[in-house]
Amino acid sequence: MSFDFISRIVGMIVFGLLGGYFGVDLANVTTITLEEGAVIFGLVGALFGLVITPLITTRPVSSLRTLLNRLESRTLGSGLIGLFIGLVIAALLSIPLSKLPSFLGEVFPFIGVLLFGYIGVAVFVSRRNDIFSLFSGRIFPQSERDGGSGEPERVILVDTSVIIDGRIADIAQTGFLVGELLIPRFVLDELQHIADSADGLRRQRGRRGMEILADLQESKTIPVRISDIDVEGTREVDSKLVILARQLSCPILTNDYNLNRVAEIQGVPVLNINELANSVKAVLLPGEVVEVKIIQEGKERGQGVGYLSDGTMVVVEDGKNHMNEDVLSTVTKVLQTAAGRMIFAKPNEV
Repeated sequence: MSFDFISRIVGMIVFGLLGGYFGVDLANVTTITLEEGAVIFGLVGALFGLVITPLITTRPVSSLRTLLNRLESRTLGSGLIGLFIGLVIAALLSIPLSKLPSFLGEVFPFIGVLLFGYIGVAVFVSRRNDIFSLFSGRIFPQSERDGGSGEPERVILVDTSVIIDGRIADIAQTGFLVGELLIPRFVLDELQHIADSADGLRRQRGRRGMEILADLQESKTIPVRISDIDVEGTREVDSKLVILARQLSCPILTNDYNLNRVAEIQGVPVLNINELANSVKAVLLPGEVVEVKIIQEGKERGQGVGYLSDGTMVVVEDGKNHMNEDVLSTVTKVLQTAAGRMIFAKPNEV
C-alpha cells in the first residue's frame, strides 16, 4: 500500500469531518437540517480531501526529495550549517530588534530570520570547498586528505566510454590523474547493460570495462567512489553527466567526441584521453628520418601506409612498392587532424 494512497484516505477522513462540522454550523443559519448539512458538506469535504491531499503532502515531499538527491553532499551539508548559523544570529538580534517601537518591533525580527537565514545558506554554499577542506584538515592528516599538496582534493566525473577504453587504469597508475574519480550509479548501470548485451563484441567490451573498474577500485594510486547521485528530467547518460558536472563544478573524463563537444559548448571542462594520447606522441619535424613498416595501400596512387609504435599514421609516397617492408623515410609534412597526427614521408634513396 503506497504512501500516496494512505495520505488520500487520511485526507478524505479529515476533510470529511471538517466538512461535516462546517455543515452543522451552516445548518443553524439556513433552512436545511443538521443531518443534511453534515452529510452534504461531509461528502464534499471528503471528495476535496481525496483530491487535494497529495498536492499538499506527497507531491511536495517527492519534489523535495528529488531536489535533495540532485544536490552534492558538500552543498547540502554546507547549506544546512549556514542556515543554522544564520538562524542563531537572527535569534540573537531578535532581542534588541523586538524592543523597537510598535510595528517595527514585530516585523523586524521576522525579516531578520529570513535575511540571515538566506545569507548563511548563500555564503556557506559558495564557500563549501574551503569549509570542508578546513574540517577535513582538522579530522584527517594532511597526507591522507590531499597527498600533502595543501590543495583540496578535486572530483573527476568518469564517463562509460573511458572505463570501456581501459587506458584510464594505466594513466591512473602513472599518477598523472589528481583527485577522486566519481562514478555515478547511472554510468555503472549503463556499463552493466553493455556487459549483458546480446551482441558478442559489445558484451565483451562491457565485461572488460567491469574488470577495469575493479582494478581501479583495488588500486591505491587514486581513490574511486561510486555514488547514487542522479539527475532528474533526462534519461540520456551524456546529458546527466554534463548537468552533474555543472552542479559539482568538476571536469568530465571521457574519450567520446560528441560528449566532449556538448560539454565544451555548455562550459564544462573535459579531460579527453584521446587528446592526451595525441599530445604525448613523439613530435617529428620535416627533414627527420623515420623507419616505418608499410602494411597497406594509401588512398592516393602509389602511397603506402604504416604506423609508428604510438599509433601515429605515416603515409609514405611510393610506399606501395615496399609492402610489408621496413622503410627508412624522410618526413616531408606533418598534419594535425581531429583524429590525431598524420605524417607524410618520402622513402630514402638506397
